[in-house]
Amino acid sequence: QVQVVESGGGLVQAGGSLRLSCKVSGLSFDDYAMGWFRQAPGKEREGVSCISRGGGSIYWTDSVKGRFTISRDNAKNTLYLQMNSLKPEDTAMYYCAAGRSHYCSGSWSRPDFGYWGQGTQVTVSS
Repeated sequence: QVQVVESGGGLVQAGGSLRLSCKVSGLSFDDYAMGWFRQAPGKEREGVSCISRGGGSIYWTDSVKGRFTISRDNAKNTLYLQMNSLKPEDTAMYYCAAGRSHYCSGSWSRPDFGYWGQGTQVTVSS
């Protein structure tokens, strides 16, 4: 049984930082690309970042480039998202997802990910 569990969300002031973690069990973590997605109220879920199984390829949505860092520790079956210089528009539920293959696809969209966590809320106050 695959489990994907996010943690680390919270309330932070604009300009602050948070580090999200995602612990995965029940699959060979180092065989799969991993991704972070987010969904704000009333909006579609959007991809934030995708990282290949070895960490050699990383993709970003433009709005977080230079502020967020994705990383993974395959020995700990854990994915991370370091978020700096947070803005109110980063407020959303953040989801971790396990990909269906080793690498991020060109579009790395929701259908490319097979297992999802329940999400962790990030709220950035102005």
